[in-house]
Amino acid sequence: MNKFLIPEWALQTFVQVAWPHADTDWSPYLEEACRCFESIVRTIAAFEDVLIVSPEPEAVRLRLGDISGVHYIACPTNDTWTRDTGFLTLSDGSFCDFQFNGWGMKFAACHDNRINARIFPEMLRTFYQAPTVNPTYTDRLNIVLEGGSVESDGCGTILTTTSCLFAPNRNGFRSKKEADDMLRQALGALRVLWLDHGHLEGDDTDGHIDTLARLCPDDTILYIRCDNPADTHYEDLKAMEQELQAFRTADGRPYRLLPLPMAAPMYDDGERLPATYANYLVINGAVLLPTYGQTENDREAARQLQTAFPDRKIIPIDCQILVRQHGSLHCSTMQFPAL
Repeated sequence: MNKFLIPEWALQTFVQVAWPHADTDWSPYLEEACRCFESIVRTIAAFEDVLIVSPEPEAVRLRLGDISGVHYIACPTNDTWTRDTGFLTLSDGSFCDFQFNGWGMKFAACHDNRINARIFPEMLRTFYQAPTVNPTYTDRLNIVLEGGSVESDGCGTILTTTSCLFAPNRNGFRSKKEADDMLRQALGALRVLWLDHGHLEGDDTDGHIDTLARLCPDDTILYIRCDNPADTHYEDLKAMEQELQAFRTADGRPYRLLPLPMAAPMYDDGERLPATYANYLVINGAVLLPTYGQTENDREAARQLQTAFPDRKIIPIDCQILVRQHGSLHCSTMQFPAL
């Protein structure tokens, strides 16, 4: 059977998050971060199960109370960016566990790099008692790859960025072909769409695709567009838009492109933060949209998401606190498909 990376909009079994704690970078504003994560968990739990990974799960359980469908696993963590540490799930039931090295050895990752191996047996018992395919997890792949760096349409197309996959201290790929071959072998890609442009100031990931452009159903791509020539992002995002316009689907047609607004500049201690509406999360029956206290931009982003996902409810989640640590809603979560 052909394998492929299951797209985010496929039917899901649960969403995983890692809870903030005092030994993470959230420490200076831990309560605000916990309130945001609580909002995310409660919202998701209305639609599907949630798995919370935490070194102190009983304290989190006490805080949240009895929420149906919320499960807990005790596990040490360095941080909360589950998108980049969690499994990538393939259609043949493979749980792909890539290496995570703190986005090119920028941050400590000793605990986060081991989460998957530690939680897999309990995760399997809790969520996959009667799958239609046999879930498998054998050896870890000797490849550094973060979930936020790849997008899948579920039909063999992977969308990614050269800035991330070729960044220093990851894999040392010498050519696009070498990286292409890895994505084909590891994720079952039939073709890879490479973006050579696109960046956000304050981004620690070297240009994760989930901050810039997202594959959607019906050959649609949602992407960040900057309309202000005075903004430092303008030229590069314009070049990215032109790349997207040149892309073709597997059968040779242009993609339907839906622009998301560029978030108005947000700063922390004089540093611009990488606020982006592309960092949304698709779940069963809904799309969770990160918002940044920018009424007009928040509304426009919701309108575009509704166009891309007309059969799902668009739910705003205030992520102003998350972006202070240079991530947002999608970065904080990982969906697990039904198997």
